Amino acid sequence: MSERRRNAPRGNDPRGFEGGRHGGHAGDGRSSMGAEGPRPTRAEMRRAAQAANRRGGRRKAGSGGGAGGATGPGRTPPGKKRFIDYPRWGKQGFRRWVPSWKQMLGMTVTFFGCLVAAFGIAYMMVSIPPVNPSTQLQNNIFQWADGSQMASVGQVNRQNVELSQVPLKVQWDFLAAENSTFYSDSGVDLRGMARAVVDMAKGGDVQSGSTITQQFVKNAYLNQNQTATRKLKEIMISLKIGVSHKLSKDDILQGYLNSNYYGRGAYGIQAAAQAYYREDVKNLTVSQGAFLTATVNEPSVMMNADSDPAAKAAATARWKYVIQRMQKIGKISSSEEQQILAAGFPTPKPAPVANGMSGQVGYLVQLAESYVEQHAHITDQQFNQGGYTITTTFDKKKVNELSSAVAAMEKKNLNPKVRSADKDVQVGAASVDPTTGAIEAIYGGAGYDKGYYVDNANSTGVPVGSTFKPFDLAAAIDHGAVLSPGAAPSPISPDSKFLGNDGIEIKNQQGQYIQDSTDPTGLLHQHNDVNTKWGYITLRKAMEQSVNTPYVQLGEYTGYDTVENEALAAGLLRSSLQYDTAGFYIGTSTPSPIRMADAYATFDDNGMHHEPYSVTKVLSGGQQLPGFTPPAGTQAMPASTASNVSDVLQDVVKYGTGTNAQAIGRPAAGKTGTTDDYKSAWFIGYTPQLSTSIAMFKENPTSGTLLSMEGVGGYSKVFGADMPTQVWTDYMGAALAGQPVENFPPPAQLPKGDDENGAPLPTPSTSITPSNTPSHTPNPGQSNPSPSTTPCSQRPGGCSSPPPSHTPGGDNGGWGDGGLLGGQDGGTGPSPSQSQTPGGGAGGGKGNGAGGGTG
Repeated sequence: MSERRRNAPRGNDPRGFEGGRHGGHAGDGRSSMGAEGPRPTRAEMRRAAQAANRRGGRRKAGSGGGAGGATGPGRTPPGKKRFIDYPRWGKQGFRRWVPSWKQMLGMTVTFFGCLVAAFGIAYMMVSIPPVNPSTQLQNNIFQWADGSQMASVGQVNRQNVELSQVPLKVQWDFLAAENSTFYSDSGVDLRGMARAVVDMAKGGDVQSGSTITQQFVKNAYLNQNQTATRKLKEIMISLKIGVSHKLSKDDILQGYLNSNYYGRGAYGIQAAAQAYYREDVKNLTVSQGAFLTATVNEPSVMMNADSDPAAKAAATARWKYVIQRMQKIGKISSSEEQQILAAGFPTPKPAPVANGMSGQVGYLVQLAESYVEQHAHITDQQFNQGGYTITTTFDKKKVNELSSAVAAMEKKNLNPKVRSADKDVQVGAASVDPTTGAIEAIYGGAGYDKGYYVDNANSTGVPVGSTFKPFDLAAAIDHGAVLSPGAAPSPISPDSKFLGNDGIEIKNQQGQYIQDSTDPTGLLHQHNDVNTKWGYITLRKAMEQSVNTPYVQLGEYTGYDTVENEALAAGLLRSSLQYDTAGFYIGTSTPSPIRMADAYATFDDNGMHHEPYSVTKVLSGGQQLPGFTPPAGTQAMPASTASNVSDVLQDVVKYGTGTNAQAIGRPAAGKTGTTDDYKSAWFIGYTPQLSTSIAMFKENPTSGTLLSMEGVGGYSKVFGADMPTQVWTDYMGAALAGQPVENFPPPAQLPKGDDENGAPLPTPSTSITPSNTPSHTPNPGQSNPSPSTTPCSQRPGGCSSPPPSHTPGGDNGGWGDGGLLGGQDGGTGPSPSQSQTPGGGAGGGKGNGAGGGTG
């Protein structure tokens, strides 16, 4: 700096500075003319700057055009711009903090840019998760033979259906109410969400604001949590599904309808249709569908629309809204709308019992499940996951009629509050189509809902008594009987004669007496119920009057294996056959009522056996599984054998112990059976159209052992001819009502059958009652044979030993004093020669012999 400038005089007028205000450059001491004035001091400059700040912090350009000014502390010089001019330079007060329009625009663009970026990142990060396993759980649906639903069983009451099974207008019920733009939107409707909020704020109908796609995603992939995170995921997945077309619109709608909860424990529209209207979804009307849409939004309220007035009012309002929406979007016409509204709200039916497992349904489901597991190539785990539709052979009408027949018998005869003997009495029954083997009805017990879980129709353990005798006769007709040691089997017919006296000793095929170490004589003696000296009677008569001794001896002459194989071929199971010396031939075995009805059906169908079955079709995912074609029949015995056995069993009903079965008023064949100490009583009978077995027994509820039924129903002795036959006639009469009366074919001609050795030959002096007469009594002029036809020299003790005394035995299979209790049931039958002929009546006294029991 020059000496002149350094020593320039300093005055009080800072013109050089002020000059800048009028057009010069601030702070350079030059005037607008460019003349250099005296330079202000530092103090003058500071005071000038402070004054400028007080005046607004700016200097206007002078007339020379230069902008004068000064910088203050913390200020950016006006010539140097900031990247973000905020707070705004040169503004005072609130204006300094108000962004400019450019700043506002920039912030808006930045905000939406960040939002789009965040949305894009979220879209990229969120993937479509696996479907929730819970949404795949379904019930197994069991149907009656006519295709109507019998029961829905499983962990979740859901049965997924194809969209094609849902009527189109029912589909649009849901779309009209929830998402009418479903087929055109991308899966997310922001305007719809906003509109829903506005409508609800105005007090309008409650709307979810979510599209059908979003609701499906929530049900199938996520959960029901009301959080922002879950909602964001729902939107992202919905967009991905909609934009990428991972699923078609129809797939989404199908999944939505199948995954919704509709109340009453029903998941999916098929379960809902059954829960509210007892209909399959394919049969729903547009009006019913409109109500079901309401249940999705408020299931806890709508589920009571059948009984709660408030719930019904809410449901009616929502239903009306849906119908009006259907008309508004053009899915129904105005006239249709008016017709639907005029018909009124489709009130749902009362809520069903959980899973529909009351009464006999539990046993029916158990029976069908067992059949499916045996015949389908699926694991238990697969079956338990559900989704199977099982069509059964069960006839709903016949099942109800069988239950009613049992209830009527119990009401008429059993009163546990009055008679202690009536406690713990049970019934098992089954009805089979003889031409196919289809199980049409069962009675399994009191019911699952009563806490009784054992199916009496399909369980073993109850001896069948004399209902086993037809298998003895069939085996003998088919294969003959060895009547003499070492001889070839002799032909047997129903007219073959065997000794029918009580207490006789039984021989085997080698001519040896059957041993019994518990008997004082060392021999087995067979007893009847009474000590009537029948003499030699035909097998037909012995069947009619349920005389045991001829059939025990016939069985021994025919052979155990032969009789067993005949019973197996007819349909019994080897596991249920109980070989108990001679008692086997008169019913110590314990087949189930189902198997007995099916085995008698073999006689009914001319010797053709059809394995009993309970399922005709199984569907999974709309596809039919193999293995459920009805079993083909097999010829178990010649038709001639079967027709002759049927002819004999018809005589049991016409003239013998089964006369009470005549109450059905049409031709019938059957056999009564009662066992040891009256622990069980049976009647098994058939017409050409239907075979039915009825078993009655008394069981200790703690130990499960059978108890005597003496005194039950006021009867001193309980026979199959009594209460079991009452159930049979009541049921068969109702089950066959309206069907034509059919006659059995005449029996085939058989070769003449041989008689047991010792039987008298017909002579003019011997009166033989024809085998097909109503009754038979021993010929008064004929000397009664001794209990044994064996010469006294062959008896233990020789001729000096008197014949053993015999007392009437008990019933089949029980062990008694010195051997098995013998016995037979019966009753009396009409006879042209006298008013009544002893027909049995179960015997009581203990005695030696294999137990039998019939009647």
